[in-house]
Amino acid sequence: MGLVLYHAWKSSASRRVRFFLEEKGLVYDSREIDLSLQEQHQPAFLKVNPLGVVPALIHDGRALHESGTICEYLEAVWPDPQLCPTDPYDLAQMRNWVRYVDGLIGNLIRFNWRYTIQDRAAKLSESELQALLEKIPSAERREAWLRVARKPYTAEELDDARNNLVAMLDRMEEMMVNGWLIRGGFSLADIAVAPFVRRIGEEIAPDELGHEKRPKVADWWEQLQSRPAYVRARFDPFLTA
Repeated sequence: MGLVLYHAWKSSASRRVRFFLEEKGLVYDSREIDLSLQEQHQPAFLKVNPLGVVPALIHDGRALHESGTICEYLEAVWPDPQLCPTDPYDLAQMRNWVRYVDGLIGNLIRFNWRYTIQDRAAKLSESELQALLEKIPSAERREAWLRVARKPYTAEELDDARNNLVAMLDRMEEMMVNGWLIRGGFSLADIAVAPFVRRIGEEIAPDELGHEKRPKVADWWEQLQSRPAYVRARFDPFLTA
């Protein structure tokens, strides 16, 4: 059966897994989930991932979810080219980067969802909104839907989210080792951060990515975008005209 990836093109976690798959040179069956139609909450997809979020991977008929877990599984099954360190300390550092970035997803949602679902959510009647919420397994995502539908994030909340994301760039600048986030070279740590940096540079805080402010991060971003796998993974513009 091989590899089947359920994903969304603009999903940061999906971008992470696509990037990892492309770096590995693995062939996979791409199954797009249309988040705008709430396909991730439909019974067919919930059988693949009961959490109702993308991405999800099926390998030989067995399903996995959580993007970091998927990537480490792929590394274990297909160790070449190596994308996770073998040194225990470096491996722990890589995992810390993945967890740290995963903890920032709520900040990214504040920006992303106002473009993708806020207008539609605001037009829902109370009964329609309640019916939609009942289909969402994740309490965190239910709360986010409630916010965009009835109480959009304020300018202050967006500023706070922006500051948290920019702080990630500062952490990257401080911890960079020979051009990458982990000793030994390019790794899952860099792949995990890339979707967030893409959104920061596109719209959230583009002026924070210049060489004059964070030269190490700026060089890292140029090197990363030049990788053929990054291009194949399709980090297309989040915002459309």
